Amino acid sequence: MSKVSGGRASRKGRAEKRGTRAASLASRSDFPLLAGSPALHYLDSAATAQKPRAVLDAMRAYYEHDYANPHRGAYTLSVRSTERYHEARERVATFFGVGDTRRLIFTRGTTEGLNLIATAWGTEHVFPGDEIVVTALEHHANFVPWQQLALRQGAKLRICGLTSDGRLDLDALASLLTARTRIVAFNHVSNALGTINPVAEIAAFVRRRAAPDAIVVCDGAQAAPHLRLTLDDLADVDFYAFSGHKMLGPMGIGALVGPVALLERMSPYQMGGDMIEIVGDEETTWNVLPHKFEAGTPNVAGAIGLAAACTYLESLGMDAVRAHERELLQLALQQLATIEGVQLFGPRDLAARSGVVSFTLAGVHPHDIATILDGDGVCVRAGHHCAQPLMRRLDVPATARASFYVYNDERDVEALVAGVEKTKTLFAVAADPSLRSG
Repeated sequence: MSKVSGGRASRKGRAEKRGTRAASLASRSDFPLLAGSPALHYLDSAATAQKPRAVLDAMRAYYEHDYANPHRGAYTLSVRSTERYHEARERVATFFGVGDTRRLIFTRGTTEGLNLIATAWGTEHVFPGDEIVVTALEHHANFVPWQQLALRQGAKLRICGLTSDGRLDLDALASLLTARTRIVAFNHVSNALGTINPVAEIAAFVRRRAAPDAIVVCDGAQAAPHLRLTLDDLADVDFYAFSGHKMLGPMGIGALVGPVALLERMSPYQMGGDMIEIVGDEETTWNVLPHKFEAGTPNVAGAIGLAAACTYLESLGMDAVRAHERELLQLALQQLATIEGVQLFGPRDLAARSGVVSFTLAGVHPHDIATILDGDGVCVRAGHHCAQPLMRRLDVPATARASFYVYNDERDVEALVAGVEKTKTLFAVAADPSLRSG
């Protein structure tokens, strides 16, 4: 990781050199919370995104006009609720380039999707002496389930290392793959560094070197909000999981996309409700896909909200979403690099990273950075970002993290930079009383 320090140009001077201010892609007026808080600089979208009115209205309309328990009622209102649920699945599948809706299982989010695979597939296919490969970039949700599966089954967990600029080391990955490799799990985009992994390349690599029936699992939580995805084209990726709340949708909804053949052979993850076909005294049979893996009363409102989020993002254009965050990312990296003592983490190539800026400031704990920024209305994350194995490899206890999305603009970048400069000044004064005025 590179430590960058240098120029002392003022923010005003930098703005004059750049000229036109970078506007937001989506209007803040579309987001009730942001519209009602004009002084707020929300830079924590990697944790969760704000919700546009279109999403909130779609969910409210369902509760006010179509609400009933789906699949179980012969009356008109229940039929309407069922239709809304199925329409939502079709809308989400279309947005993600999934042609067969049987492949798309609604979950509570990425974490549940990954645990579903570890439980339903892993316990039946991983045996003593087998190997599971993960990477040092992973969120705990794509690390701990595989770690615990390996412990339960007597398998070995192997961790792929990183390059000096925070990318996955493909040469190291090659050395880890063997005929005993049963699962390879990695993220599409790192939540802590913003690194974009070459998913298709990695998956094809695994196919050539791992066991013939090994599965490839991709955590798409940070990719789904920012990248144009056509999951049907990722033929070598067996399972792809994502969450709705990071892509403008509500909390408590997400999806797992997998191959029909594998899903049909897998045992259910949870049991009860509409995932059942027939219950006998001695045996029970399961419903067809995708219902087989959707136990209990479904989150219809959440699915509708996620579908509305997909429609909203599609109206913006995912290529425009990517270009917008890249512009803000470049501005933030350039300006933070001028502050002496700031250390930036992650790939230097903007094409290889998403809109996440992780950094430290010499002599200041990231929690203190976040607290001081919060006093000026700037919301950033501070901590290990549920990526403790990565922090150990970076040799830091934590970082501060700013993450950009469609409603951010150059003013948010300027507020971030001003807050970091203010933090540096405050701590310098605290350390040296002679700097105090008066």
